[in-house]
Amino acid sequence: MNTFEVIAVLVTLTAVCSYINYRYIHMHTTIGVMLIALVMSLVIILLGDFAVGVRAWATELLEHVDFNHALLQWMLGALLFAGSLHVDLTELSRQRVAVALLATAGTAASMFVVAGLSRAALPLVGLPLPIIYCLLFGAIISPTDPVAVLAIMKTAGAPKSIETRVAGESLFNDGIGVVLFVSLLGVVQEGHMAGPGKIAIDLCRQVIGGGVVGFLAGATAYQLLKRVNDYQIEVLMTLALVMGGYALAEAV
Repeated sequence: MNTFEVIAVLVTLTAVCSYINYRYIHMHTTIGVMLIALVMSLVIILLGDFAVGVRAWATELLEHVDFNHALLQWMLGALLFAGSLHVDLTELSRQRVAVALLATAGTAASMFVVAGLSRAALPLVGLPLPIIYCLLFGAIISPTDPVAVLAIMKTAGAPKSIETRVAGESLFNDGIGVVLFVSLLGVVQEGHMAGPGKIAIDLCRQVIGGGVVGFLAGATAYQLLKRVNDYQIEVLMTLALVMGGYALAEAV
């Protein structure tokens, strides 16, 4: 299975899940698609006991997906950009202390809670995992999806201050999540965790450095967009900002 076929299968499955959610489940798109995908995964696992070909197909598909590469270099930048477009920077500045605490201590606490629950629940379904892998799983899923969070806040009619705190936290917690994930991954690959100095440097690089590069790229794109009145060029420049800005941050 080549790269194009893998992408085609994943996009088709996403489209089918989106349609099912829209017609029958009526949940927010990102949540509904995730729920259907989880159900489909469980069905494939169960079918694997009776139909070896199904499990072999799913295994081959997943072997062609570099999750680390796909998440960090394809999905994360677009998700953060889409979420940040709708955040009021003035209100975010007022809520900066609460946002900072939620993004740091809140993300770390969520990682430990998820790891503990996973460690306790997975043996019940015959999939026991060492605690380090449960922590890695917690680090992956603790950062929230800013697009889904904003949609839920608006649908619920939450006060502006609460909406800004939750949305701001969902934008900044990804940098914390990346640092936690990379630090724990070092334990798996090298047998020891990075020292406090290395973690502090990674945190500054991911959060502060990424913020500086993003601000400069965004300010440049904004000045260019002010001088354009063609939606095709505007869409192309926006995509260039998302992908080019992320690639620039990675290179720096």
